[in-house]
Amino acid sequence: MEPGLSLPNRMAHPGPPPKVNNALPQPAPSPSQRRPKTCHRPLLPAACALASAALLSGCGPRPPWPVQWLAESPLPRQPEAALRQCEVRLGLTPERAAPADATNFGERQGHDFYGRAVPNRPQLIVLHETVIGAADTLRMFATPHPNDDDQASYHVLVDIGGQRLRVVNDDKRAYGAGMAAWGDMTVRIRPTSLGSINNLALHLSLESPADGRGDTASHSGYSDAQYRSAAAQVLLWQARYGIPLSRVTSHAAVDRSRSRYDPRNFRWERFDAAWQKAAKTCGFEVYDTGRATL
Repeated sequence: MEPGLSLPNRMAHPGPPPKVNNALPQPAPSPSQRRPKTCHRPLLPAACALASAALLSGCGPRPPWPVQWLAESPLPRQPEAALRQCEVRLGLTPERAAPADATNFGERQGHDFYGRAVPNRPQLIVLHETVIGAADTLRMFATPHPNDDDQASYHVLVDIGGQRLRVVNDDKRAYGAGMAAWGDMTVRIRPTSLGSINNLALHLSLESPADGRGDTASHSGYSDAQYRSAAAQVLLWQARYGIPLSRVTSHAAVDRSRSRYDPRNFRWERFDAAWQKAAKTCGFEVYDTGRATL
């Protein structure tokens, strides 16, 4: 199974996902882009080489699914100096390192089983909640999990006090969403893949409050400090990668297994207020296009 196809049951929430926007079409890459230079872990090198050779020669099996792409964002990507200045203006406490074990995250794959280029740059931001306490969550992520079904991680976790905890670096693939899609757009790497968005997603999770530690329908919600830190982190990601606000979503919205319902009790109006204030402070209002799409 592709790593990250399912999160542990203790982090699941029942309920159907709400409707989300359809993905925008994007032209397929050129033939030169589709030719892999090397095989990419965790694909087996021999299988990758054989599949690529057969596909390019025209004599191999036709791939059973098309590669899907999101439209390229026209928004600017800010230099690191501008991002650091934004952090200072917002008075952000530096991230605290809380690294996941190497079994709980992977590489952003550049090619699928057939050697075709696939989306692997951050283009979506997905919000979650932990369901268990922050300490227990970090302990679980730091524990080796050789079984695919137990592997899970986020890029950043925001605890109740608003502290940002760095779990997985942005350039790596966190296992935050299993069977998932943005509208009808998903990424499949292997023939057995059900489809996931981890290859192009950044995952941020909020620590659940004490009355939300478990599979309950609702809880008391998140702290003001969490909304401020989450909005600031989202804004920094948007500015670094050129991601519009319309591509900030929830785990419940992208889940296609019909088993995830987080973040419960998330109030978008509180997040939006914190985001607008942060964007104005940093001069990054351009990342809210005011539209449902690009």
